[in-house]
Amino acid sequence: MNINFNSDFLDIMYERGFIHQVTDKENLKKAIHKGCIPGYIGFDCTAPSLHVGSLVQIMMLRWFQKTGNKPIVLMGGGTTKIGDPSGKDTARPLLSNEKIKENQNSLRTVFDKYLNFGNAENDAVMLDNSEWLEKLNYISFLRDFGSSFSINKLINLESVKIRLEREQNLSFLEFNYSLLQAFDYLKLNQDYSCKLQMGGSDQWGNIVTGVELVRKKTSESVYGLTSPLLTTSSGAKMGKTASGAVWLNSNQLSDWDFWQYWRNTEDLDVIKFIKLFTELPLDEINRLEKLKGAEINQAKIILANEVTKLCRSEEAANKISVSSENVFNRKETNETLPSINVADNQISLIDALKSLNFVQTNGEARRLIRGNGAKVNDYVITDENQILKIEDYEKKSIKISSGKKKHGLLKFS
Repeated sequence: MNINFNSDFLDIMYERGFIHQVTDKENLKKAIHKGCIPGYIGFDCTAPSLHVGSLVQIMMLRWFQKTGNKPIVLMGGGTTKIGDPSGKDTARPLLSNEKIKENQNSLRTVFDKYLNFGNAENDAVMLDNSEWLEKLNYISFLRDFGSSFSINKLINLESVKIRLEREQNLSFLEFNYSLLQAFDYLKLNQDYSCKLQMGGSDQWGNIVTGVELVRKKTSESVYGLTSPLLTTSSGAKMGKTASGAVWLNSNQLSDWDFWQYWRNTEDLDVIKFIKLFTELPLDEINRLEKLKGAEINQAKIILANEVTKLCRSEEAANKISVSSENVFNRKETNETLPSINVADNQISLIDALKSLNFVQTNGEARRLIRGNGAKVNDYVITDENQILKIEDYEKKSIKISSGKKKHGLLKFS
């Protein structure tokens, strides 16, 4: 099916696989054609880093800016205190004001890599919805906006309906989330002329609620656009691995592990991920799509390099690409590998595997060793009680491997 939105931004969104649903796409297309329009995506501050599941939305904002529009990054300093029930079986734990602010400051570092912030017409801006949500008077809010929301529609929002169908608790606190997100859209429309809200497909109901509130209160037309829920070809949720979340911030996940995550992409996902998470031209992507068999590894390395350049740095991508080749060819390792420092000049192999986050428990470590999956300087270790001592090695750092793909360094003081 060939669809042409006659818009650089919407064309890119379609061609690269970003679009799941759009409200009134014909009039959105016309609005974008008139010139630079502001559009936003909201990010709650529940952790000090976003994970790669949020990278689709960040890339949407990046393309939005690159095609001449104005991205608004809305930090949920206020809505984080409520908790979005979308995709959650239980309520989120409530965070202190200090923790929310700390998370918000940490999140900013990733957006600085993807967007240009400043005062020019299409420079990005970062806002915090606590600036207006904290000032709301509950009685006044109900009086001014309560009649604009239909309970019939709210209880049929996917996030609400799933909880009710499963007979899982949904607090009144969480039930208010959609109302406050809708109010965000109204506020951004009134104060920043915002015309578009984007988000993941789980946000569709919240976004439509905001579109309707803006229309009722201002008679203005605004729009919503969502991206599909991203899963791997094996059905796993994007951004989650057996060892935990794949964080975007380098202080939450090493550059090496970040690069390796993309390098280990499943064959069937490589082209999809290159379209979504890199800026490679489609002609080049079409060439990579024709690679077969072992040649697909070339595309995986390109994916890992390009994503790491954007999210971490070009220097990190180049270093790790070379280091990874050396590691897999059993050449000398370098300092780009994840590492731990050993203060006592000795450590058990089991503790080393756990400290490097290759395994979570002693039992997992023992099973790995029994299965010949643990190596020290590329030699298989079969002794579950192996103690690694500084005097047994010529160098003060040794390479620890778990299987073929996980490698790290032990550094003796």
